[in-house]
Amino acid sequence: MSIDLAPERSGSTTVERGSSGSAGAGTAVERGPAAYAAPGGTARPPLSPNALRRIVRDLAERPERWLHRVRLSAENRWYERLELAEDYEVWVISWLPGQSTGFHDHGGSRGAFTVALGELEELALAGPEHGLTVRRLSAGSERAFGPQYLHDVRNTAQGPAVTLHAYSPPLSEMSHYELRVGGLVKTSTEGAEQW
Repeated sequence: MSIDLAPERSGSTTVERGSSGSAGAGTAVERGPAAYAAPGGTARPPLSPNALRRIVRDLAERPERWLHRVRLSAENRWYERLELAEDYEVWVISWLPGQSTGFHDHGGSRGAFTVALGELEELALAGPEHGLTVRRLSAGSERAFGPQYLHDVRNTAQGPAVTLHAYSPPLSEMSHYELRVGGLVKTSTEGAEQW
């Protein structure tokens, strides 16, 4: 069941939306390869995690650009791609209490996200000597990461949350992992066509 927080606007330029776990939800769009060619045929380098952090921070400070698009879904996290450029993309995601990503990577993309509304929790492995790290992320919190980063983001709070995410290059795949006694074990990989 999806719950709209705001009515659809006519002339909306929604690029893509859906709810996680529901392949084929939303409008299908053509996705490009993970590496993009710049004018002249040279590969365009990905943006740095700090550049992506600035993108989500700036967007969070302008809720008139994204708040009217946010929806809530009782079944799964809801998401919509807000922007697709040659070298990055931006998504908005809503979270009801109890919803989580599970441990996942970003297919080699760099990324950043900010909690625009609400509160979330992030779990990450900080290496064999440090074990599992748990961070509370309140509204305004930001995280930026490199291409090898794995984490689990979840809403353990009492109310909904909204996050803004930027990835460079745009996501082409994501792998999911299970946390076991020996560490994280890859359980599946999904391609962009499944979002």
